[in-house]
Amino acid sequence: MKIGAVFPHQDMPNDPAFMRDWAQMLEDLGFSHILAYDHVLGALHENREPRLLGPYTEKHAFHEPMTLFAHFAACTHRIGLTTGILILPQRQTALVAKQAVQLQLLSQGRFRLGVGTGWNHVEYESLGEDYETRGRRLDEQVELLRELWAKPVLDYAGEHHRVDRAGLLPLPSEPIPIWFGGFTPVAFRRAVRIGDGFILGADLKRNLAAIELLDQYLDEAGRSRQGFGIEAIINHAAGNAGWRSEIETLKQAGAETVSVRIDLPRHELDPPQAPERIVQMFREYWQTVSDLSDECQENRIA
Repeated sequence: MKIGAVFPHQDMPNDPAFMRDWAQMLEDLGFSHILAYDHVLGALHENREPRLLGPYTEKHAFHEPMTLFAHFAACTHRIGLTTGILILPQRQTALVAKQAVQLQLLSQGRFRLGVGTGWNHVEYESLGEDYETRGRRLDEQVELLRELWAKPVLDYAGEHHRVDRAGLLPLPSEPIPIWFGGFTPVAFRRAVRIGDGFILGADLKRNLAAIELLDQYLDEAGRSRQGFGIEAIINHAAGNAGWRSEIETLKQAGAETVSVRIDLPRHELDPPQAPERIVQMFREYWQTVSDLSDECQENRIA
């Protein structure tokens, strides 16, 4: 089992030196990767039509993952970097292709691109993209990403994209994995059809059902689980026994990767204390579950 960590967007101090130290601490302990969420904008939920049903508002902080990972690529040597997920249809495809290649180069192949459609129509509108066509555009974006990464010059004409005899340089030295995220059968089928893996949420019961569905769709598509990865999120609030139990249950179900997500209790958000508590929580988690990691003996330094 590969054991990663979710970047704690809501609790992380806006201190680049602390972010560096945190990433280096995870690498020294033996965590396999850092997973970061993506929201460019937060929005007020009140008086919206259609309603905003997601969990985040204008009061929730998010660091931009591609820029954040450039920082981490420069200050680490082994730990992987994963978007979980980048809301691809609200971003320009060729620009994301360029950023992904740059991250793969700067990290020496440690970058994995997780993508999905998102839920915030206000964010889409603010970024000048159409919320209603996000699913169809995502399909085409993934196709175009791979073409841009494979060909020095291409002539591409799709429903939503036109590249007229142009291309990226540098090209990636190896294929960049594209994983998907989401909660619906549509998202699962898309991942099975064109993806390299799937990033699940943090609800164990829902995750086990999703793994069964993914296996069914893989079988129907004539694909094996070899070459298709599954990652799940573990809530730190589950406690020591819960961490180990969930990891073992997920491994038995067929997941190969997990990432722990911490949320500081509101009474612990006093700024002078938050950095110390963040470090303590990730260390406690690793001490409890490190023996379940298939990379523990190879990578653990401290």
